[in-house]
Amino acid sequence: SADLEHAEASENARRRSSTRLTRASLRLSRSSQGKPVAASVFSSGRRITRSQQGATNTTAKKYPLRRSRSSGSDTEANDLMLIVDNSSRDLKQGADRDETPPRTPTGNAPSSESDIDVSSPVSQEEDERLAKELSLKEAAAHDLSHRPKRRRFHESYNFNMKCPTPGCNSLGHLTGRHERHFSISGCPLYHNLSADECKGKASTRDKQAEERTLSHRQDENRHSTRNQAPSDRQLRYKEKVTELRRKRNSGLNKEQKDKYMEHRQSHGASREPLLENITSDYDLELFRKAQARASEDLEKLRLAGQVSEGSNMIKTIVFGRYELDTWYHSPYPEEYARLGRLYMCEFCLKYMKSQTILRRHMAKCVWKHPPGDEIYRKGNISVFEVDGKKNKIYCQNLCLLAKLFLDHKTLYYDVEPFLFYVMTEADNTGCHLVGYFSKEKNSFLNYNVSCILTMPQYMRQGYGKMLIDFSYLLSKVEEKVGSPERPLSDLGLISYRSYWKEVLLRYLNNFQGKEISIKEISQETAVNPVDIVSTLQSLQMLKYWKGKHLVLKRQDLIDDWKAKETKRGNGKTIDPKALKWTPPKGT
Repeated sequence: SADLEHAEASENARRRSSTRLTRASLRLSRSSQGKPVAASVFSSGRRITRSQQGATNTTAKKYPLRRSRSSGSDTEANDLMLIVDNSSRDLKQGADRDETPPRTPTGNAPSSESDIDVSSPVSQEEDERLAKELSLKEAAAHDLSHRPKRRRFHESYNFNMKCPTPGCNSLGHLTGRHERHFSISGCPLYHNLSADECKGKASTRDKQAEERTLSHRQDENRHSTRNQAPSDRQLRYKEKVTELRRKRNSGLNKEQKDKYMEHRQSHGASREPLLENITSDYDLELFRKAQARASEDLEKLRLAGQVSEGSNMIKTIVFGRYELDTWYHSPYPEEYARLGRLYMCEFCLKYMKSQTILRRHMAKCVWKHPPGDEIYRKGNISVFEVDGKKNKIYCQNLCLLAKLFLDHKTLYYDVEPFLFYVMTEADNTGCHLVGYFSKEKNSFLNYNVSCILTMPQYMRQGYGKMLIDFSYLLSKVEEKVGSPERPLSDLGLISYRSYWKEVLLRYLNNFQGKEISIKEISQETAVNPVDIVSTLQSLQMLKYWKGKHLVLKRQDLIDDWKAKETKRGNGKTIDPKALKWTPPKGT
């Protein structure tokens, strides 16, 4: 009997070794085939002990069993196996049984990983997660999207830019918290410091900020009355500051003066002057903190896209209730040009750095319309004549503003020989700038416009033609023939061609004679004959026949113009009766 039991035990061991699969080997076999670990294998397998496997090969349990200590070796008793049973009858019997998992000897549910049934939902979810990770790793061999992104300063900094300070390699930052800098405000070398010194000062400032926070927390229990007596800590700090300021040197000795002069002569304006011994160490440290804080604020604006270091390109301007995107570069002062956004007063055209400064300015600004004489008013549209010699600052600011939207403009600061005609739209808050044009006081070529601009928020509303018509109205009063100064911008050329076409079609529609003269058209409309001929050629209304130039009256173009005029109405037109103006003397 002993030999028979030994033979049966060896046969059962051989059969179990052929069907034994651990969880790790099963995952590896499934992942090698490119398939996720299937739950069907686990659903058909049951975890049992070796002592019960020989007697219950046909009736696999649905719940985990405790390890047996009476049969098998210690190694075999500690190993848990997966039995793959392909018998549908056994599966049906196992499914029909409704048994609860046994309790551990301590009376608790199984807690270790070896005691948990592999067919439970938790283990299935874990296996599915592991299978998904394996599939992702295989796909990652051909996909580079899993690689970590570069550090933030690599993305935010343009390494082609350089610090404008001579001899600086753009490394370090005045705040001690950034890797690189591209402006004077963040250059350690300009402030006569090194990158390591800036980092050390940053750590010192952080420690002082922590101490200040702790001291404020200690004072939170005090009542916030208006006439509050200083605490003992505040009194001690005041005495300390007073003592520090008393230690200030009365003056510079000869060696220090020579050192300062040598520094100024060798570096000039490319470096900050030496500030040691000019004031107390306490006040100098306060100044350094203010510099670092301002540099940090500028760095935040640059990362937000509101400051464009190195390009001197103003991206947006806040003008009244509008925020306008700029088109071209304008030669504003460097401290304003490196800012990405400018704030402007829409009445006096003064430019500022921040919203706070603009708000304070608007509370004190008394201007509600452009300076100069109001020479035209009809409805809410007014035109002011501003002399560049009398109102130089306003005209310079107007030219700088116009350059943000004009490409071919070259007049910025020399505004005295020009007159500016500013068109505004009035409401209950004041006269808002719509556009303007300038003209020379004494033009030898009879230019009636030197520069013309319609603000972007008023474009495509008819104001451009109103400005052009007003310039020709002034030429009629002066009894001159006018023409715009070349070169014209792209939008200006389109506007003038449209205006000349409209003037010619209106004249031909009202003309009743048989012979027409370009000179007569020029005298009546104040348009230069060259502009009239170019417009007729573009409309294909000028022909050469039998040695003579003929003007064709194309009725189809006139009918189209009539239809557009009827649809448009008479809203945006210049009324000559509303003009109250006499030509300036000497023109």
